[in-house]
Amino acid sequence: MPVLGGLAGVPVTDEPQKAKDFKSDQEVRWCPGCGDYVVLNAVQSFLPSLGLKRENIVFISGIGCSSRFPYYMNTYGMHSIHGRAPAIATGLATSRPDLSVWVVTGDGDALSIGGNHLIHALRRNVNLKILLFNNRIYGLTKGQYSPTSEVGKVTKSTPVGSLDHPFNPVSLALGAEASFVARVIDSDRASVTETLQAAAQHRGSALVEIYQNCPIFNDGAFDVLKDNEEKQRRIVPLKHGEPVVFGPEDERYGVVPNGDGGFRISKLSEVDESDVVVHDITRDDPSYAFALSRLGGQDLSPAVTGIFRAAQRPTYDDLARAQVDGAKQAKAANLQSLLTGNDTWTI
Repeated sequence: MPVLGGLAGVPVTDEPQKAKDFKSDQEVRWCPGCGDYVVLNAVQSFLPSLGLKRENIVFISGIGCSSRFPYYMNTYGMHSIHGRAPAIATGLATSRPDLSVWVVTGDGDALSIGGNHLIHALRRNVNLKILLFNNRIYGLTKGQYSPTSEVGKVTKSTPVGSLDHPFNPVSLALGAEASFVARVIDSDRASVTETLQAAAQHRGSALVEIYQNCPIFNDGAFDVLKDNEEKQRRIVPLKHGEPVVFGPEDERYGVVPNGDGGFRISKLSEVDESDVVVHDITRDDPSYAFALSRLGGQDLSPAVTGIFRAAQRPTYDDLARAQVDGAKQAKAANLQSLLTGNDTWTI
């Protein structure tokens, strides 16, 4: 079995595996209708295709509904502290190249108390995979607005409407120069599976934003993207090497340059076919992917989905291990000279 780029150094097994091998004996405790179930099933279903030993896979979470994820995986895992999962995962990925390290987090856990940890893990390009469950609400703590809630959102903590402008998680990740960034919708099982497989194969920081429903505190947040008619008009699917087009057959649209470094959406009947952007996930400059992430807005019209970026650059953990190996080979520094060198003085 070939070793995947993002999993180089992680031991593989020749024993055939099935989805049930990755299911723990713990009762899954999410509300009926929660989008977390789809993601859990998708992960458990595609992990056997990686051929990795279960003891070499680790899921680390913070605090939130999604953070119960490690309990339900028959792998190693850690239910850690609020917002700090990326920091803990960074240490693990750096010290243990034999592990495939995953972070499971929510919009509140990742983008509020954990925002600083998230952006630094991404900018460092640590070889870990981050699944960001975005339901635009705090679910575990009973329905307060979150960093991705739309302006005017009425919740228990904003009874007359939120004044905060929300984060766009994809734009945030690209601004931090994450080397792999994608967005999927929980109801699209095939796309979720395909995208997570691509993230697993990527060497470096991979963030996948997952639009998912909270049936209790924010039910229907993404229903407009699941309606058979509306989704054709709103969802802009990104496919590497293909023109960025969407819409029903009788009214097709395309993404074209707007003349000032960004993109706009136009009817295909009103533009030249050669003007339509051909998607390229491998560009070194993240500004192209960032411009795509700025299409649409809080009303999800449109909603760009798929892989925005999958660029290659050195990973923090590979560089750190190489640096340590180099120091070991160099002549050991004299402790006393370090303590009493030129940068000392008497007071």
